[in-house]
Amino acid sequence: MRRIETKMIKELIREALEEMDLEQKLAERELVRSWEDLVGKQVARATRSIYIRDGKLYVALRSSVIRNELMYLRNELKEELNRRAGKELIHEIVLR
Repeated sequence: MRRIETKMIKELIREALEEMDLEQKLAERELVRSWEDLVGKQVARATRSIYIRDGKLYVALRSSVIRNELMYLRNELKEELNRRAGKELIHEIVLR
């Protein structure tokens, strides 16, 4: 049997994800999972829900004080999340 071209499993998985248009969804899930690492345990505990839709990160918080503090840090958070993703996934952060 002749091998025409060999590829690493990592490459094959990435190609399959691209074909099924799942690469961006996977990157978005990773960003949501990294929320606690980014903002810390205190803020993560005050977070009721977090999700990404149409390039916007929606964060619902239990504390108005924390929400107010995060309002000032929105641009820095957006830049850090996009840096972690390796591309611009988040265009805006909506705090509720």
